[in-house]
Amino acid sequence: MGFSCGIVGLPNVGKSTLFNSLSSAKAEAANFPFCTIEPNVGVVTVPDPRLDALAKIYGPHKVTPTTIRFVDIAGLVKGASKGEGLGNQFLSHIREVDAIAHVVRCFTDENVTHVEGRVDPVADVATIGTELCLKDLDTVQKRLDRARKQSKGGDPIEKLAVTVCEKLAAHLDGGKPARSHKAEDDKERAIVRDMQLLTDKPTFYVANVDEGSLVNLEGNPYFQALAALAKEEGAPIVPICASLEEQIAELEPADRPEFLASVGLTEPGLNQVIRVGYQMLGLITYLTAGETECRAWTIPKGWTAPQAAGVIHTDFERGFIKAEVIWWEDLVTLGSEAKCREAGKLRVEGRDYVVRDGDVMHFRFNV
Repeated sequence: MGFSCGIVGLPNVGKSTLFNSLSSAKAEAANFPFCTIEPNVGVVTVPDPRLDALAKIYGPHKVTPTTIRFVDIAGLVKGASKGEGLGNQFLSHIREVDAIAHVVRCFTDENVTHVEGRVDPVADVATIGTELCLKDLDTVQKRLDRARKQSKGGDPIEKLAVTVCEKLAAHLDGGKPARSHKAEDDKERAIVRDMQLLTDKPTFYVANVDEGSLVNLEGNPYFQALAALAKEEGAPIVPICASLEEQIAELEPADRPEFLASVGLTEPGLNQVIRVGYQMLGLITYLTAGETECRAWTIPKGWTAPQAAGVIHTDFERGFIKAEVIWWEDLVTLGSEAKCREAGKLRVEGRDYVVRDGDVMHFRFNV
């Protein structure tokens, strides 16, 4: 279980170019609006040096990293919620994603047109935010109409839904995203969650800057304006040069470090996007290792050992007995499970153990 991320933004901000750098699936990228007609879906493996280090020890038949699913839809424009452009018809494709990456143009280039005729990141964000709020408002209104009809029979959940939807409709109508609306309790939160509102999803900004700005973000006024907005909202921001990322993705892995160093980078922007997504969603990765397979598993932070085992197979959770746990650095340093056991670095944990990011685990179970 990795996570899924929807990519939104105005046309010609670099969404499809970014998607191409993130995914082996190549989306068409061209200098005119609505180039992306069908939603593009790509599954990206998550780079994890810990997994690579374990593979060197075990020499497994198979190495399986965790993955992220990216969904790139057509660019949204003003009026998208009412059917303008093409993006509106594909908003349904991002209703089920875990998070949204909002790509914002933070560069000038006379060869790349801007749908509004000017580069203004804050205004671009407002345009997309308004359209998503209006789309959510339509969803809430439909739910409200249904709740009003069904509450006449005395259903307490539907009566509560009327109250929740009325408050949420007013909130969205004011241009405020659903994620800033505070539910009173778990029942209200469940009603909101079931609507899968676009503005209720955790959102971070991807600032598409020119290559020169990557090493001088202070000198890019567009990035600084977007960064100030992100700080005000409490949203993460990742600076990326999408065209450069696409070049990096086309290189052989062995050639990437030299190229990255030549442009003043230590890693691809993809790695930053992944880290931000994991942090925002509260996800961590634990590892399993052996001669058959070394594998990474993504789980929510705070999960216990039985819950983590259940990601592998439900029987592991149902029949959980114990977990043998080694910290990945100890295993890499000492070189084997036997040496970790001798050094007291292998621990036996029970049902209440909270898994850490980087734990190497072996589960004992009986069903």
